[in-house]
Amino acid sequence: MDTSAGFVIAGAIGGVIGAMVTYLWRFSERKQRTVEETTPVVPPGAELVLSVLSSSAVLIDSADTVVQASAPAFAVGLITDDRLEPPELMALVRRVRRDGQVREAEVALHPKRGTTSYIHARVAPLTSRLILVLADDRTREHRVESIRRDFVANVSHELKTPVGALTLLAEAVGEAKDDPEAVARFSSRMHVEAERLTRLVQQIIDLSRLQNDTLSDEAATVRVDDLVAEACEHSATEAEHKQIEIATSVEPGLLVHGDRSELHAAVSNLVENAVTYSPDGSRVSVIAHRDDDDVRLTVTDNGIGIPNDELDRIFERFYRVDPARARTTGGTGLGLSIVKHVAASNGGTVEVWSEPGLGSSFTLVLPAHQNDIDEETA
Repeated sequence: MDTSAGFVIAGAIGGVIGAMVTYLWRFSERKQRTVEETTPVVPPGAELVLSVLSSSAVLIDSADTVVQASAPAFAVGLITDDRLEPPELMALVRRVRRDGQVREAEVALHPKRGTTSYIHARVAPLTSRLILVLADDRTREHRVESIRRDFVANVSHELKTPVGALTLLAEAVGEAKDDPEAVARFSSRMHVEAERLTRLVQQIIDLSRLQNDTLSDEAATVRVDDLVAEACEHSATEAEHKQIEIATSVEPGLLVHGDRSELHAAVSNLVENAVTYSPDGSRVSVIAHRDDDDVRLTVTDNGIGIPNDELDRIFERFYRVDPARARTTGGTGLGLSIVKHVAASNGGTVEVWSEPGLGSSFTLVLPAHQNDIDEETA
């Protein structure tokens, strides 16, 4: 075989190989294009948009798989193993995929830890293959609404008692008009019920003003010794009737900054509760001192005490440890709730210690206020 024949054969072989390589490359390209065409493509910039949305955002493909999601979507519990939760929301996605109609729904999430969350979901088609799910956490709104319903129900129930009693007593006075002693007895009872009704209405008003836990516009410098003296004076009559000694110890010069009427209500409620739930002939102590940057005002009694399993609930509105006893003492179940909100509104907290049969100790912790020359001469 001469040299020219060899070049011809080599060229033919090279051409065949080149043709095969070209065919394989084009086949691979077509296959890759086919795969890409069957896979939904997230629109450019979608990830950036999802990351800045305040709502939880999720993109679902035609196989019901999560292809993109914002961080809040994971935090709220919308996604589990690349799948959308809960099943009701997934069913909504499929209906939108079928007819292309935007849908909205309120959905409850039940995570494994047992705390139920609520979301408002809006589901809409984004492309021919992608479905967009936007969800807003409505758990707080549901909780507030539940509290509102309970509050209205409790207020209605509490108002019925004194109003009903006043109605019956008024009828009794009318029937006993010829018996001066009975009229005097019934009128005295009417006065007690009227005071109870007035106190309940005032506490409801106070509580409504404190709901936001924000500092009042009327905040000013307040002397702690004045607060303690006024609170003890408020309960002096009841304490004298029950032969209860109210002992006070207030570190001189203590000042706090807050709404005076709110702080007075809080301290008065603590002292009043201590006197109300203490046995006759016992002792209630009120101590206030400086502790670093705080003022700690502690009211201690030797009363019935509070069981440990109820300590977390005593600051709830209308909650009573002993409902039967509260009815005899005229308690409304709002006092400690007011104390809690007053503390929060004025930058403080409330601490409690209690032991059944030994008594209770409530401590109002407030930021200490430094006096200045202007305040001293004002």
